[in-house]
Amino acid sequence: MRKKSRFITLEGIDGAGKSTHIKKISDWITNQGEEVVCTREPGGTPFGEKLREMVLHEKMDIMSETLLMFAARNEHIKTVIEPALNQGKWVLSDRFTDASFAYQGGGRGVNWDILTTLATWVEARTPDLTLLFDIDPTIAQQRVAQSTAQPDKFEQEQRYFFDRVRNAYLERARNNPDRIVVINSAANLTDLKTTVINILNERLA
Repeated sequence: MRKKSRFITLEGIDGAGKSTHIKKISDWITNQGEEVVCTREPGGTPFGEKLREMVLHEKMDIMSETLLMFAARNEHIKTVIEPALNQGKWVLSDRFTDASFAYQGGGRGVNWDILTTLATWVEARTPDLTLLFDIDPTIAQQRVAQSTAQPDKFEQEQRYFFDRVRNAYLERARNNPDRIVVINSAANLTDLKTTVINILNERLA
């Protein structure tokens, strides 16, 4: 019998620290005896990585940015995510559709009805679990400034932009409590790792 695949996504504003935990989560999945594919958005495919460079570094209309994000996601789903899940593998993605509602919706002001329509067009499967690393934008921006020599156009945004992004993420969490778990990313790293592993054991083991 083919093993049951799982789809896990990590979300949070820039500087929330979610990427720090990818290796730990990947190791946990492997320790469950499962094969895992680690990927990211925007990107995840050669086509998606090209669009990533455009989205992160070139000025463009807000709707153009939104459509490029979903174009990259469509390719990502069709060529990486769905094939892996259909093979019984687990998929761990650094960002997915919730990021579009947070950044293009909350941050840029794109109507959520438009984003919902685009998501319906491209998504074949909703994540089984989303870990939302939540943190005060001021702390997050300090982290980014300390760790990033050449910030992209999102990382260069002002505090109020990230306030809106954060609020949109938290609204998504309130609307999807069975899927999205909010994690206090301001906790010390040891406690944070323990929290993440406990959530995985409770939800997916």
